[in-house]
Amino acid sequence: MPLVFEEIHAAPDKKRVNQEWFILANTGASPVSTAGLQVIVSAPGKRGSVMGQIDPGFLLQPGERILIVSGVPGKVSQGDPPAREGMRTYHLFQREGLLHGSGTTLRFAMNQVDIARVTFDREAPLGIAPAKQKLEAD
Repeated sequence: MPLVFEEIHAAPDKKRVNQEWFILANTGASPVSTAGLQVIVSAPGKRGSVMGQIDPGFLLQPGERILIVSGVPGKVSQGDPPAREGMRTYHLFQREGLLHGSGTTLRFAMNQVDIARVTFDREAPLGIAPAKQKLEAD
């Protein structure tokens, strides 16, 4: 998958949705459009729920990174959104946070195919749980 979550950060308070953010990078060789991708969240061992759709979306050039904030820009009750120098910001306009503790999986999908996927780990330095290794058949 050319789209990769590089870092995820849960809000310190569930009402501060603008302080929940993700850094998404295009590691591929061609531009990627996120228009129409579904935002799917699942708890450990549960089937995911569609929380919304990325609309109008954004185009990420090869090697480009973007800061994605869960909340609504300018909504004071959701807290101040972060900013990263040299990085664009895209808001998901969620009314509540997407991360519900370690083990929460966030997926961006198109037609039930994952385009980007990450599992949250509150204890990990970048908030990303290590990928599980697939067992090979003997």
